[in-house]
Amino acid sequence: MAKTLIAIVLVLVSMHALPDLARFRRFAWLRGWMGEDQGGSARTLLVPLLILVVISLIQAALHRHWFGLLELAFMVVVLYMSWGPRDLDMDIDAVLKAPDRAQRSDAAQMLARGVSEKPVSLSASSLVEASFAAALSRQFGVLFWFALLGPLGAAGYRLVQLMARSPSFREVVGERREVFERTALILDWAPAHLIAWTLALVSDFDATVRAWREYHLAHGQGYFTLDLGFLPAIARAGVDADVAAGDGGEESVGDPMAELADARVILRRVLYVWLAVIAVIVLGGWAN
Repeated sequence: MAKTLIAIVLVLVSMHALPDLARFRRFAWLRGWMGEDQGGSARTLLVPLLILVVISLIQAALHRHWFGLLELAFMVVVLYMSWGPRDLDMDIDAVLKAPDRAQRSDAAQMLARGVSEKPVSLSASSLVEASFAAALSRQFGVLFWFALLGPLGAAGYRLVQLMARSPSFREVVGERREVFERTALILDWAPAHLIAWTLALVSDFDATVRAWREYHLAHGQGYFTLDLGFLPAIARAGVDADVAAGDGGEESVGDPMAELADARVILRRVLYVWLAVIAVIVLGGWAN
């Protein structure tokens, strides 16, 4: 687990220190491996499975060799490639710093790129929902499965996300897209709930828990379903409460830019809590 924490920290530092490296997170090479066949040929399943098998073999071969340094380097590379592909902070900055409404609207669509086909409006609720959905797909889903299964988990999560939601893979996946989309929901279920629980801790607890209960009561599906619509609901509630408690007060609630900026702050708090929990687990292991 110590190597997992070190790998996560190194990836986070590298993304801020060397932002140009993000260009390597383009998956045109994967689209090329899929070939020109359309409609969901067997290759759409075989290629991802082959990649995961190779990752598993490399991880097993590097385990406990060279004091674990080679395995750590491999973990960093796979996690970095699986993160994103787009940088969430840069996309939020593009919206906040856009010089006019047209460019702001274009930048807002980048929040949902590769995450959802739903257009993003410049309303506060839409921007907050898009930022949390992007954070789940780009960061927290990858982080959760990396912490649980290592490089195999991170790569598997990213491959499923690409097949299910990336416009670049829509034609080649074809009729198999529904299978990948359902798999993506299954992989998102646990990290989405962890985000919800952490959000309750780092923002207004009563507001987020109330929004969570009201959502499930309104939809009547219970807590153990693949309906992840509770996340946008509690995200809006948590951000609204956090903005109201800030310097702007109640008057800032509903301001799209104020709420988007606050959503970024809250998402950073959630990330810090996740890292702190992993660090506590590492320290607990050393103590034992």
